[in-house]
Amino acid sequence: MDQARTTVSKIFNGEPRSYTRFNLTQNMEGDNSHVEMKLSSDMDDEVEANGVGENTNQHNRPYYPSKLNQRSPKTVCGCVIGILILFIIGYLIGYLCNRSTDKTEIKSDCPVFNEITPVRAEPVYSLDWSDLRALLKKKLTTNNINSNLKEFSSASHQAGSTGDEALANKIMGKFKTFGMSTWTDEHYVKIHEPGSSNNRVLFRGNIVGTTEGYLAYSALKTVQGAALYAHYGRAGDFKRLQELNADINGKVVLVRAGLLSFAEKVSNAASMNASAVLIYPDPVNYNIKEDTALFGHVHLGTGDPYTPGFPSFNHTQFPPAQSSGLPSIPAQTITIRQATEIMSKLGGRTSPDDWSDGMLRDTMYKLGDDGDIITVEVKNVLIQKKIHNVFGVIKGYMDKDRYMVIGAQRDAWGPGYARSTVGTSLLVELARTITDMIKNDGFKPKRSIIFASWSAGEFGSVGATEWLEGYLTSLNLKMFSYVSLDEVISGFDTFKAAASPLLYELLENTMKQVSSPVDATKSLHEQFAGSSWEKSVMEPMGLSHSAYPFLTFSGIPSLSFRFTSSSKAYPFGTIEDTDQNLERYTSYNTLKLAKTAGEVVGLVTLRLVHDHLLKLNVAKYTSVIRNYVSQIRSKVESRQTTGRLPSTVTMQWLLSAQGSYDRAASALVSAIRNSDLDDMEQCRIINNRIMRVEGSFLSPYVSPRESLFRHILLGSGSHTLAALVHHLEAIKGGLESADIDQFKNQFALATWTIQGCANALAGEVWDMDNEI
Repeated sequence: MDQARTTVSKIFNGEPRSYTRFNLTQNMEGDNSHVEMKLSSDMDDEVEANGVGENTNQHNRPYYPSKLNQRSPKTVCGCVIGILILFIIGYLIGYLCNRSTDKTEIKSDCPVFNEITPVRAEPVYSLDWSDLRALLKKKLTTNNINSNLKEFSSASHQAGSTGDEALANKIMGKFKTFGMSTWTDEHYVKIHEPGSSNNRVLFRGNIVGTTEGYLAYSALKTVQGAALYAHYGRAGDFKRLQELNADINGKVVLVRAGLLSFAEKVSNAASMNASAVLIYPDPVNYNIKEDTALFGHVHLGTGDPYTPGFPSFNHTQFPPAQSSGLPSIPAQTITIRQATEIMSKLGGRTSPDDWSDGMLRDTMYKLGDDGDIITVEVKNVLIQKKIHNVFGVIKGYMDKDRYMVIGAQRDAWGPGYARSTVGTSLLVELARTITDMIKNDGFKPKRSIIFASWSAGEFGSVGATEWLEGYLTSLNLKMFSYVSLDEVISGFDTFKAAASPLLYELLENTMKQVSSPVDATKSLHEQFAGSSWEKSVMEPMGLSHSAYPFLTFSGIPSLSFRFTSSSKAYPFGTIEDTDQNLERYTSYNTLKLAKTAGEVVGLVTLRLVHDHLLKLNVAKYTSVIRNYVSQIRSKVESRQTTGRLPSTVTMQWLLSAQGSYDRAASALVSAIRNSDLDDMEQCRIINNRIMRVEGSFLSPYVSPRESLFRHILLGSGSHTLAALVHHLEAIKGGLESADIDQFKNQFALATWTIQGCANALAGEVWDMDNEI
């Protein structure tokens, strides 16, 4: 014991030596019976641990003990214990301080979640759905909307003008005031403007009135031909003329505005070899003044037609290219007065009864004859304009790299009150409302929301399409939805919507939660849905919808809707698009309708950024695919029965691809049902599969330069399933071998596109159905 005590004492008290080493020698019985401590100095002196004299060493040199050596073991133990206590206290203080910091809520006037992002995939708790609905309805007010309408009204704000830029700066300022991160997107685009002298229309050698309106992207030339009345200029109308043995070749076609876009009317006429197109507003459709001019564009596409498929950034090296959607024939709008002067003097046969329901004065609506010569002179000027898109973002608190976009057109040819002012005002009010909910009410969106103000929308969604072309790759991966605010109000007694099938269920549920502006005791669904809400409300999305390029070019689920009139068409694209006229068309309910439209967009947005899983119903496309496959199968079998299609064309693989999508959609629904939705990583994996669906319907075998709208179900072009149906309908006799090969090629590519979508929906490569 004394020996051990001495050893411990020397360990703590120390010796005036350089280092200490221990040698533990074990005896034969296995006991550690001898402990020897050897001390080494510069002289390599060795001292036995238990054999050293108190004041002298082995060589009788004097030994000077330190003060530490004079302390008792109790004192040393006390010091050690004290040090340990101090260490423990310090550790506990540090731990408690750190824990307190982690629990501290970081408050900021800025609702954008920039710097602080959860590292772990843990749930971000926010308000429940009923609270969010109530907050949105409370904070989205008609007073604020009215203030915005007054602030953003402008008599002149054509794309690229100083008025357009002034509005862009106002919107940017609003976004900054709300605490949003903002940026702009600059493009240099080519557009048409009227030349120094107006375009002209001559009838039988005489100038017909004053032509102030124009159609951008018309062919610039002068042509002459006999007049031919073609109703609305639909494909069916031209087919009707052929059945009446009317010669369309070389004719100057007169068509009414309405039912389809100007571009589609001109394209239909050009496909029938017409020489030019004149478009007029018939009083049966439009309640406008006789001399009110129409403005529009005739590009069968969207974006800058001189940079097809790629963005018109200033640093882009522009190749000598142009869109295949540019018309080869001139097109011009004329007023009611000009149309009356021409149509009332046309000869020839009387048009079909259902074509004669127009209201032009003293007009019999005849088809025209060879002596009714019309000359059309189009002298528009192609110029380059700098335009700006303006953005503000509310970043998500969990998946901030996943975002939806709410967009509104900012420019207009005239006042553009319903065309752009209403949408812009709602865009700003929704941004204010949602940021206020985040700042003051604890709302934490899981995903990000981008608010976008587009320029050059009047020329065919140019600003929006150029943005899509510039960032297509990243948008395909990260953007999960687009909602358009364009033309949301033009009447009050009808509600129409166009959307991706993925959004049908979400829109229907939203309509059930929003009160009707016409009858507050009913929901929108009760007011407008009828016995079948899809038949009553939904319409195909086409070129006239600004959301069309998002859906069919970029493969992003998109939604566009509007309150409209069932009688007269609203005067979009004229100087009569004013606040007074909109009030008249809405029976002075503009503010009520605007608030209701804001609630629809707001609830759709909140659902998409609040829930763990994206509210996109992938199973809805099952019926869309099945419908097309059924049509193709019926026509293939019919043509094969009559010998007009060879038996080598088989439905086996298309049916197999349809089955693959059905099974993949069902498997995803089952996976959702069996998953832990509180597991954020699992939710993100499922959401990634959902997000891939729409983009997978874009044909990878089509060049965007040749066919911009690549969606095989909702787009346009020879790659679509609708084109296959049309091709089969057009088969009247036996096909040449080259035609058969082309058909089979398109058939196979469409089949594999559907199969590829099924594979993407299935998830991992080992889950894919490769039976095809």
